[in-house]
Amino acid sequence: MKTINKLVASTLVAAGLLSLGGCAGMSTRDRNTAIGAGAGAVGGAVLTGGSTLGTVGGAAVGGLIGNEVGRDRR
Repeated sequence: MKTINKLVASTLVAAGLLSLGGCAGMSTRDRNTAIGAGAGAVGGAVLTGGSTLGTVGGAAVGGLIGNEVGRDRR
């Protein structure tokens, strides 16, 4: 069981590092939206014990918050 957990953790870390390269051409607002969605998905999954609805809901709420944080206030 520990081997599977290590494999899953290693895969998630590698996927996270590879996905950071995709943010190079993004605007600040787009980057904040993506970061918010990712953080919201993790938070939703943790708070709901990994339920799909909690993960998707957390991603949606986090994305909205990240989008608003990155908005120009002119």
